[in-house]
Amino acid sequence: MNFIEKIKTSLLTLSILFLSGCVAPTYVTKGEEFPKMYQEKPRSLLVMPPINLSTDAEAKDYYSTTVEMPIALHGYYTFPYQLTADVLRQQGIYDSELVYDVPLNKFHEYFGADAVLFTKIVNWDTSYTVLASTLTVSIDAEIKSTKTSEILWQYNGTVVIDLSVNGGGGIAGLLVSAIATAINTAAADYTTYAKQANGRFIGSMPVGPYHPMYMKDQQIKLLKQSSND
Repeated sequence: MNFIEKIKTSLLTLSILFLSGCVAPTYVTKGEEFPKMYQEKPRSLLVMPPINLSTDAEAKDYYSTTVEMPIALHGYYTFPYQLTADVLRQQGIYDSELVYDVPLNKFHEYFGADAVLFTKIVNWDTSYTVLASTLTVSIDAEIKSTKTSEILWQYNGTVVIDLSVNGGGGIAGLLVSAIATAINTAAADYTTYAKQANGRFIGSMPVGPYHPMYMKDQQIKLLKQSSND
């Protein structure tokens, strides 16, 4: 093989490797991804207390304040969160993990809810070094039927925020960067970013009966999630 042929072969190999690494995203319609939501047509959602899988003990309390309103604006009747939490505690249910895998028909009996929204706080963390910092909020969410206990809809919303501050070059610039990054990290408002994560997964949800686009959004496309069965 001469020199020119070697170059051609190398370029061809690089092209194949490049193309194989650039897998085009797959898009599906809401109707294709979440057919059970359109078949069952839930009108009322019971928002369960979040399941906290993160290392932040306060994440559950912060996040619980961000869920109810956006779901209501998406066209569903939502039961007042604090009232729901109080009733569940009276029934001895302090953690949503206790009822996640059990039949959910009792929630229809107690509340009249058509479906239950479970949320899991997967990440609520700050990764911090002297000059760099990132904040990650990641939420898994599922809507389960109170009739069949089947999953009607599921999605993940993740927000990663770079909190680093570039203070310029030189030792003085590095010092400014370190101080500014530390301040930025300490002042980070997780609740704001939790709302952004909510917006990502709620946007994928078929709208409810109190929304003008009810049953008209089935052809709206969204990115298919590889983890969604």
